[in-house]
Amino acid sequence: MNFISIGFWAAFCAFFLIYIFVRRWNRTAMLLWVLAFDLFFFWQANGWLMLLLPATAAVNYFLTELLRKSAGLAFSSAASSHGARGKVLLALIILLDLAALVYFKYSGFFVEGILNPLLKSNFAVGDIVLPIGISFYTFQAISYSVDVYRGKYEGRPDFLEFCFYLSFFPLLLAGPITRAGRFLPQIRRNEPATRHELRLGFWLIICGLLKKGVIADYLAVYNNLAFDSPVSYSGYELLMAVLGYTMQIYLDFSGYSDLSIGIASLMGFRLDDNFLFPYRSLNLTEFWRRWHISLSTWFRDYVYIPLGGNRKGLARTLLNNFLTMVVAGLWHGSTWMFVLWGALHGAGLAVHKLCRGWLKKIPDKLPVKALSWLLTMVFVMVCWVFFRAGSMADAGEIFRRIFTEFDFAYAAPFWAARKLWCVVLAVAAAGLLIPPRTYDRLRARFTHLPWIVIFLMFLMAVQLVIQLRSGDIQPFIYYQF
Repeated sequence: MNFISIGFWAAFCAFFLIYIFVRRWNRTAMLLWVLAFDLFFFWQANGWLMLLLPATAAVNYFLTELLRKSAGLAFSSAASSHGARGKVLLALIILLDLAALVYFKYSGFFVEGILNPLLKSNFAVGDIVLPIGISFYTFQAISYSVDVYRGKYEGRPDFLEFCFYLSFFPLLLAGPITRAGRFLPQIRRNEPATRHELRLGFWLIICGLLKKGVIADYLAVYNNLAFDSPVSYSGYELLMAVLGYTMQIYLDFSGYSDLSIGIASLMGFRLDDNFLFPYRSLNLTEFWRRWHISLSTWFRDYVYIPLGGNRKGLARTLLNNFLTMVVAGLWHGSTWMFVLWGALHGAGLAVHKLCRGWLKKIPDKLPVKALSWLLTMVFVMVCWVFFRAGSMADAGEIFRRIFTEFDFAYAAPFWAARKLWCVVLAVAAAGLLIPPRTYDRLRARFTHLPWIVIFLMFLMAVQLVIQLRSGDIQPFIYYQF
């Protein structure tokens, strides 16, 4: 059930044809039909582990309803007035939500990465299959309960609506993480997609296919070879792999987000943008406002602010930034490499906030902007090495060869051996130069094209995916998180 597989699109077309009629006929029937496809979709991805999803939905819904009633949340938005029982119920909901996530995702890391070194033991955890999408629907479940507790969401969905919200298949595998206050009212309105939303959906799907299925997957072929065996490549070749992976991970995940938001748009549901040209950022704070926005804002609202945010002085603000990014790193993967990646970004954000007053005094001219962009991109690329490398030894070898064995003499043979890869990388990098306004104009023009032209462009995108695909379809990078 990969969004760029023929199997998914065949299943989706059959589902969508029935969905069009069912939605116009009866809202409850529409909810049941989509929920059935959601569970089928999740079963295809996870087998019987898909039962975790309805279990999470049941636990969250009924305990949150108990929380709502016991704390009188329908009449109060002040968290301080909820009393001890409300706090205990919320803590129980969060602990239950996190229990499955911690078991499936972090058991091996805790036992083999922390417990064994401390106790000098050799306990082993058996093969535990991580259910695809568990991090995303768990975070959506937590945000629902916390928002109800805080009084930020006062809607009263029934159980069927809540299951629809938590299991909506375009969001299941890799987000974007959607809040109840944004999504549940759309279920209640039950408005079919407008012509504009249908055209916008196709625009996003085409962009997603090109980003993920054409560019990111093709770049991944060489990137995987270089990162998996850095001792076999020169400094120049490894630098090209670092550049390639920097583009790959952005296009992979933003491409998935485009596909997810586009499919939802075809169905008449509006989701917020998840990426806003992050590689155009001039500092690290701006980068995290543009990169994976749904996840960044989730950590801001449910980790950074509860830690104290910026309300307890500069030193505490810097510490809260650092701790939040460490947690974000651990969320991405249960290895010390991801913890280090998060810690580096946390330290970078702390340094930027510490120096922000001084930086504001520097004239905001073109050379300053260019230098700011360059420093930000170099830092992000360095961090991506730790994100992608299999071990600290591999990361160290990559940096050692880039800084001590770099030679432009490898450029000509590299070009001769990988002409198309270089062209694809250049096209991807050139895409960063497109101003946001130009992108918006292109999107607006696309939404006014005749349907036959839109359909032909969609077929061309599919053909490009098939033409450049090498071997098996590359999985979405964020599936593993």
